[in-house]
Amino acid sequence: MKNNIRFELSFKNIPQLEKKLNFCRLNNIKNINIPCKGLIKKELFNSTINYISKNFHEFNVTYHYSLYHQYSKNRNDSYQDFLNFVKSSHSNRNYEILLVSGSNKKKNFDSIDALAYLQKEKKLKVKLGIAYNPYLKKYYKICSERERIERKISTGLINSIWFQYGTDINVLQNEVNYLKNLAKEEKLNLFGSLFIPSKQFIARFKFRPWKEVYISEKCLCALENFFDFTKDLVSFYKKNNITPVIESDFLSSKKLDSVYSFLESER
Repeated sequence: MKNNIRFELSFKNIPQLEKKLNFCRLNNIKNINIPCKGLIKKELFNSTINYISKNFHEFNVTYHYSLYHQYSKNRNDSYQDFLNFVKSSHSNRNYEILLVSGSNKKKNFDSIDALAYLQKEKKLKVKLGIAYNPYLKKYYKICSERERIERKISTGLINSIWFQYGTDINVLQNEVNYLKNLAKEEKLNLFGSLFIPSKQFIARFKFRPWKEVYISEKCLCALENFFDFTKDLVSFYKKNNITPVIESDFLSSKKLDSVYSFLESER
């Protein structure tokens, strides 16, 4: 598992990105994800792709493409930007794409719309990743997630599913079973978000909970409980061939060692 895990990088500018990529290079980290949110959008997002392609060829990069954050002027222009991005990925084979609608879906232009348009493109053979939140129905009373993912997979353009973070393994197990049954004719790679617990993480989440991210009171009330859950989640990922995506800060020897200690632990 240690060799397959992915690490998500957040940064404010190219010099900060360079520093973090050099840390990854020094520590033999090859698989990285670049989000499309906050400051990382539009010009900085595009500059990041060019910079990594030119200076860090050894990395296996997955770029998150947010239709919300990359939206420009109108739906047609925004789709053309996305299509050019997809074509570049396919022609250069230097990155993969995780397509997300974004925190606030654009009317008539979310991931389902974009995939429907891509289906109509001739001679474009491409596979994309899509996000899936297993916790929406139970904890947020949003019942459309299954319907949406069925429509996405039916396009034949999907090769990976990326699970949103949460702390209910029973719910996650049910949704993994459902997706494996749904996609039994397709070969899908599965990825799962993973955070390394800390007092700082708990404090930040309590102060400003993330939209549609479920973390139980049990985990938030005691760091030891959060540790136990994280070990259970890592074991679940191993048993179900789900590749962890580290979203916590890992950019020091101490923090990286902490990540690896969780990944190597058994429950």
